[in-house]
Amino acid sequence: MASIVQRKGKYCVVYLYTNDEGKRKQKWETYKTYEEAKKRRTEVEYREQIGKLVMPKCATMEDLVREFIANYGKNKWALSTYESNVGILEHYVIPQIGKMKLKDITPRMLERFYQSLLTTPAVRKCTDKKYAKYSRTVAPETIKRVHKLLHSCFNQAVRWELVDRNPVTYATPPESQLKEREIWTVETLDKALSLCEDPRLKLAINLAFSCSLRIGELLGLTWDCIDISEKSIQDGEAHVLINKELIRVSREAMKELDGKGVIFAFPVAVENGTTQLVLKKPKTSSSTRKVFLPRTVAKMLVQWKIEQNQTKAALGDEYHDYDLVLASPFGTPLERNVIARAFRELIEKNDLPKVVFHSLRHSSITYKLKWNGGDIKAVQGDSGHAQAKMVTDQYSHILDDDRRTNAQLLEDVFYNHKEPPHSMRRNETGASSTDAEMIAKLLGDPQTAQLLRALLDKIS
Repeated sequence: MASIVQRKGKYCVVYLYTNDEGKRKQKWETYKTYEEAKKRRTEVEYREQIGKLVMPKCATMEDLVREFIANYGKNKWALSTYESNVGILEHYVIPQIGKMKLKDITPRMLERFYQSLLTTPAVRKCTDKKYAKYSRTVAPETIKRVHKLLHSCFNQAVRWELVDRNPVTYATPPESQLKEREIWTVETLDKALSLCEDPRLKLAINLAFSCSLRIGELLGLTWDCIDISEKSIQDGEAHVLINKELIRVSREAMKELDGKGVIFAFPVAVENGTTQLVLKKPKTSSSTRKVFLPRTVAKMLVQWKIEQNQTKAALGDEYHDYDLVLASPFGTPLERNVIARAFRELIEKNDLPKVVFHSLRHSSITYKLKWNGGDIKAVQGDSGHAQAKMVTDQYSHILDDDRRTNAQLLEDVFYNHKEPPHSMRRNETGASSTDAEMIAKLLGDPQTAQLLRALLDKIS
């Protein structure tokens, strides 16, 4: 029988097994949560009952990857992550180094493998002929994901006592340069909304920008998670609760994971289709959040709800009511490519700067940071990022305008001996009208604020 032992804040599943030499050995497996440990204990006890409790016998890289997916991936990965990670391992790892013996996997060999991937054609799901000419090789960002997966894979191999150490720890993947995503300025966004004639797209743009939503979160919004009562709007309490997302997933992955994380699966249009639209829980707990609505957007939702109810009444039984905020004219869920295509057409028709729909989320976070004086935690609450560092790392470029202002202030006040801006002069009592903390918040650079304060003291 297997047992669960708590040790140093983690949970260990302890059981006996028989090795290849017929000797009984004790095995300890560590899990972060009690639920994970309990699930593994149940699996061990079941295999003991049917006489199939065997330890992994992995000779090749492919053996290890298969075992890693079956015993680690199924327990740890969310549905979309499972599908993505399995795809990477199936497309890039198994075909290239799957036949290699585990003992031959070294840091030097892995670095050669990473370099070879740079010239390997990337596997694409899209078969549209329009994109055929973009037959690119595997990107450095993808190779970093391969590296991360292999590191996790070999960590498990060490725990399973298949190898003595993790060779991936000492291998270095190719450097990748993260491209800065193009975003719209608020002036461009305002212009786009004034030109948009599609009411559904207009609402989608307003929600994405005001609530910092990912497109899956936007399309997964249901009315039961929205508070737009007259009192809430009046009190500034109108809000949306983000607790699910709409994605299309592999039906095979759904089966493999027993529908883990799926809240609702929509009926399939084609019975023998390989994918299915589902509403699923967010990938991380931080993605579940409440976002307060600007009063204007809340009133847009009120009007949208009225019109949607009128459509329901007109169509009767022909309307499939899934309580979705953004749905097709017949109530069925919208594919993200429907919104993306409408957004692209708006851009092309009006010669607007080319961005993707997800850029609206970046614009939202960018301007919230600028307008609230750099309150990262408040923006993190809206965006659903797991860590505040993710916000600062991704959006550090937004202070460029403020830094240019810093330089101009120094040029005017210090080098050209001009009068400082009125807001920075001392008042009649001799007290500074703007203290260093306020200057720091305004300029986004505490060191510059300190320098300017010193300059102002000198001038006064």
